Amino acid sequence: MKKAITLAMLLLFATAAQAQKISVKESNENIGGGSHNALVVTIYDAKPDDIEKEWKSKMKGYDAKVSSKKEIFADNALIKEMGGNDPMDVYARVEKVSDTESKFIVGFDLGGAWLNSKDHADKYKIAEKIVRDFALKMTKDAVADIRKAAQKKLDNVKDQQADLEKKNKELKGDIETYKEKIKKAEEDIKTNESDQAKKKTEIEAAQKVLDDIIAREAKID
Repeated sequence: MKKAITLAMLLLFATAAQAQKISVKESNENIGGGSHNALVVTIYDAKPDDIEKEWKSKMKGYDAKVSSKKEIFADNALIKEMGGNDPMDVYARVEKVSDTESKFIVGFDLGGAWLNSKDHADKYKIAEKIVRDFALKMTKDAVADIRKAAQKKLDNVKDQQADLEKKNKELKGDIETYKEKIKKAEEDIKTNESDQAKKKTEIEAAQKVLDDIIAREAKID
């Protein structure tokens, strides 16, 4: 997926990620300027724009001249496995059903007759495979992109968790260091107070000696 995928979007995709069977149905659809027989398949999780882009590329691979307005028109597509060297016109349209599903409609104009399973059984089977394989690839590629985004999101939150754990360890280490410093400071305070008491005694003794000397000095006549 080109844009960033949020956790909420990933949860939506995960909720929708049930068993997805890609199957092609035949129905009468409004395509190619009228009501015609067409092949219809559901594509999951792929964006409509991506579906259209990939289908255009696929049709160009059949040497078709591709244009698009309301639908994708592949003029004179040469699908040899279906019609040998006889070109055909292929019409396709994508209809968004939901955020996770798109309806993909494809009609094959064989030149006066639209492909159908009754009149063109062999060609229909080939066309059905082409459409199904395309839908399957689009779905798998889309889900792979979602998986990569989910993996990236998981890796990111794991990295964030690792950072938090590292920070927690550092903080606990700081606490232990502070505890040791506090303990040493408390011991140093006790030593300091004891040293102060000793010095006070020394000061008193020194003061007495000085006072005695001064007294003796005052008596000299």
